[in-house]
Amino acid sequence: MTDPSRSISPFTDGSNTSDDHDNQASAQVLLVTGMSGAGKTSVLKNLEDLGYEAVDNIPVTLLPSLASPSQGTLPTPGVCMPMAIGVDIRTRDFTPDEVFQQLQDLVNRGQQNVKLLFLDCDDDELQRRYTETRHRHPLAQDRPVRDGIQQERRFVSPLRDRADVVIDTTGRELNELRQIIEGQFSLDSAPRLTVFITSFSFRQGLPREADLVFDVRFLRNPHYDANLRDLTGNDADVGSYISEDEGFTGFLDGLKSLLEPLLPRYVAEGKSYLTIAVGCTGGRHRSVYVANQLAAWLKNLEQRVRLGHRDLK
Repeated sequence: MTDPSRSISPFTDGSNTSDDHDNQASAQVLLVTGMSGAGKTSVLKNLEDLGYEAVDNIPVTLLPSLASPSQGTLPTPGVCMPMAIGVDIRTRDFTPDEVFQQLQDLVNRGQQNVKLLFLDCDDDELQRRYTETRHRHPLAQDRPVRDGIQQERRFVSPLRDRADVVIDTTGRELNELRQIIEGQFSLDSAPRLTVFITSFSFRQGLPREADLVFDVRFLRNPHYDANLRDLTGNDADVGSYISEDEGFTGFLDGLKSLLEPLLPRYVAEGKSYLTIAVGCTGGRHRSVYVANQLAAWLKNLEQRVRLGHRDLK
């Protein structure tokens, strides 16, 4: 599950001031780790697009040297560019204790704002990814893939426990993952909250990353109208049908009244990414329409909004 809140890093002296954010573009070091197959390569590419210098699978003991201020002419000499460094079970010298030690050494220098990102994914999907790609799991050379996954999970669990941010990539498409990375790790000079709104079907389970969940199954259901059943909440006729429900306007107004004062408080607390999930039975009509309405309202408030419909297809 995504942890959208900014926490004090376990690798700091306990201070977390605005100066950290002001210096983020020149002092940010983000270590990307997690379960093999959980999306580290894709995340590093996303971070590179955001302006990080991305490096993968260097020996853990070289972390302090790699993150030292530049000695050349490009980038600016003496400045530590924002870096994203990928390490996992395949990396030389990789153990949780060694990772913690090297990160603490970086912090002790006082030059870097160090954060640890852990990428997770459930065992069934990891096994499916390895099966589909025909890649070998690094710990399952002579054993079933699931055994290697379970052994790795036990080994890296201390890193997950102490990570600043945990992102679960289970069921996520690459575009959604990119949006989450942008919301969490953008190098913008001013902190902003990115709100991701998704519709979903309760039949398919709650979104794992949701911070706030709203159930709209009380609204009249277009599924039972033969003329609307094959349409979706993106269609005007379905929207008109739902909005004519006597409970719709009061619900939406109440939802806006609930959310509007919360958003600046989330920003003040350092939250960078908020996921709001709106669910109905099938995830095609009511939840889609309400999610669309909510996204449009937030955009009018000049919020940074991302919209998705998890189960529409």
